[in-house]
Amino acid sequence: MSWALLSAASAAACGTSAPAAPAPAAADIVLIPDTALVRGLVPDRTTLDEMLRAEGLAADAVTGAIDAIRAVFDPRRLRASQPFVLLRTLDGRLREFEYDIDPDSLLRVQPVAAGAEVLGAEVVPIPKTLEQGTAAGSIDDATPSLFEAMDAAGERPELTIALAQIFAGEIDFNTEVQPGDRFALVFERFVRESRPSTYGEITAAQFHNDGRQIRAIRFAPPGGRPGYFDEQGRSLRRFFLRSPLRFEPQVTSRFSARRLHPILDTARAHRGVDIFAPRGSTAVAATDAWVVRVETTRVGGNVVWLQPLFGNMRLYYAHLDRQYVERGQFVLAGEPIGAVGNTGNAISTPPHLHFGVYVRKPGVRGGARDPYGFLR
Repeated sequence: MSWALLSAASAAACGTSAPAAPAPAAADIVLIPDTALVRGLVPDRTTLDEMLRAEGLAADAVTGAIDAIRAVFDPRRLRASQPFVLLRTLDGRLREFEYDIDPDSLLRVQPVAAGAEVLGAEVVPIPKTLEQGTAAGSIDDATPSLFEAMDAAGERPELTIALAQIFAGEIDFNTEVQPGDRFALVFERFVRESRPSTYGEITAAQFHNDGRQIRAIRFAPPGGRPGYFDEQGRSLRRFFLRSPLRFEPQVTSRFSARRLHPILDTARAHRGVDIFAPRGSTAVAATDAWVVRVETTRVGGNVVWLQPLFGNMRLYYAHLDRQYVERGQFVLAGEPIGAVGNTGNAISTPPHLHFGVYVRKPGVRGGARDPYGFLR
């Protein structure tokens, strides 16, 4: 709206005539900014020192920032893909740095006083408001996977993974999701100031799979841990999960006494299943178990062996990019034990998890079993 029209509208509202238009203003003066604002995600395989230098912070400012940070936060805990914001001067002085430690707290670094070179650091909560959210979707031609169906419902992959974990003892999301399946859920959403919202707990969910309906309600029994139960009050937690991956789409090679090797083109035994997953995907404990061996071998690469609490067997995870556990550690079903990779024998196919089950008999070397058939 021009000045004349705006003045006329204002005058009409006040019942007076419009004043004359003012003389044209002088040309604007262009002010050159003296600071640069950087927003980004922490890169893979970097340190806080390297990241701050790469973003243009002067060497002495980096040293001062890290010295201040060490008083409240261990810089070695910097995690890839976490958001950060850096405000610096054009000559590399730090004006403010924020790093999201987790969904609830952030690290803030800034001068202790206006114009000061000495920096201070603190860990502060991220302001947030709890809301209730709902989502529903179906598996069909337009949305042929659970990830795509959840995306079509306007939600992010984290909610997909959380939903799959609830029903992991009932449905193998690698192989058993099919057209016609549908889901609905109620969940907590935390709206955070100046940041994307995050998810809390799923409070209720239902999944229609292959003609059956499975429902889950989150409940904390008196004196017990919160869990998910069906409408009859039966826990959905199972002794074995139906998959060693939280949610990945494709079994590429099944258990076989004579499998045709995909590269060598020769028949040889395949004592487990191969499940395709992008490098870095999380492999989880299929049951409550002790970690009995963490090793690196020529064929299996980075390997983890688990001994379940009950049952005379061991679970075998191979070709891991990284191992997250140590020998003697106890893990619960669904807890991360490593990241999917392609370590070991160079003639293997692209990144995947090789998962095996070996039944142990007294005085007899354990025999391999088909993991999917045996665990079910």
